[in-house]
Amino acid sequence: MSSSRFQLSLPDWVQPYVASLPERIPEASERMQVAIALARHNLDNGTGGPFGAAIFEQNSGRLAAVGMNLVVSEHCSLAHAEMVAITMAQSALKTYDLGRAPGAPYELVSSTEPCAMCMGAIPWSGVQSLVCGANDADARAVGFDEGEKPSDWQSGYRRRGIAVECGVCRADAARVLRDYAASGGEIYNSGA
Repeated sequence: MSSSRFQLSLPDWVQPYVASLPERIPEASERMQVAIALARHNLDNGTGGPFGAAIFEQNSGRLAAVGMNLVVSEHCSLAHAEMVAITMAQSALKTYDLGRAPGAPYELVSSTEPCAMCMGAIPWSGVQSLVCGANDADARAVGFDEGEKPSDWQSGYRRRGIAVECGVCRADAARVLRDYAASGGEIYNSGA
């Protein structure tokens, strides 16, 4: 065994970008622009795939954590943007349940609808709202394998008390996906 510790490192550009943001970001479309900017910076800096996510205090609009796709750079298939954002928020707030953390309820804003893995993890995170930009078809169109997802995944979330809003700034989010593919970015599907 080569290591007994699991750790993800965010790219160097993240901290200056986050520091440039306002203290509160009240609107869903503004929050989505943060997630899309994370995806765009990731692409432009060559630090990962074309996906970004952020977790906000839903009521105040304060940013709790950010995430971006780090699958290739961190050699970790789990390092999807949503998973990284959830991990960073839970670590910062010192809880595995964001539904019970100070500042709750929390909202996850993702530049693209969740893949099958992230879709399964989101309910366990404690977030109470999900906002998505690009959709599943946009990600698949550039070659990403989003996995098998129930066609009614949104209603499943709603039954669990998680509000869902999709298609927010979809054109901007989908453009990042297309730009990544056009630039020769690695489409990192499993060889299985």
